[in-house]
Amino acid sequence: MELHTNAALILIDQQKGIHHPKLGPRNNPDAEEYMAQLLSEWRRMARPVIHVQHLSRSPESVFWPQQSGVEFQERFEPLLGERVIQKQVPDAFSGTTLAASLREAGIEQLIIVGVATHNSVESTARTAGNLGFETWVVEDACYTFDKVDFFGKKHSAQEVHAMSLGNLHGEYATVIRITEIL
Repeated sequence: MELHTNAALILIDQQKGIHHPKLGPRNNPDAEEYMAQLLSEWRRMARPVIHVQHLSRSPESVFWPQQSGVEFQERFEPLLGERVIQKQVPDAFSGTTLAASLREAGIEQLIIVGVATHNSVESTARTAGNLGFETWVVEDACYTFDKVDFFGKKHSAQEVHAMSLGNLHGEYATVIRITEIL
């Protein structure tokens, strides 16, 4: 993998609410550690970092703006000069200035990490790929939760994660592991 000097690291929804027990069992218990390693490396190399923050329109959401769940986790708190994109839907491009600001900065390569793999990560990666960005999703720096499918069958977080990555790989993005970057 050839990393551009201005490849942007996009950290999706690393907010306090994502640890709420009501979200259920998850996979990839080391995902945050890997995200933190990537963030540290991006900062060290002075590459662009973009923090995506979900501001839900639903008061039942763990990301409802009127409570602490919407705040960034301490270890992922944006630094001065790091861009913050606030979104109200899973896709970080929808209704935001993300695409325009990336193009304005001449950024063509995106490294996407965060949560939830099947939701905000997948929808953002799909749009990035559709818009022509060279998109990489770091499998072990993402995670998701158990989910029931349309037919009522329950799937483990790992199964949901695997299917979501399968949906992305080779069509919208390239799925990699952290060892392929660091």
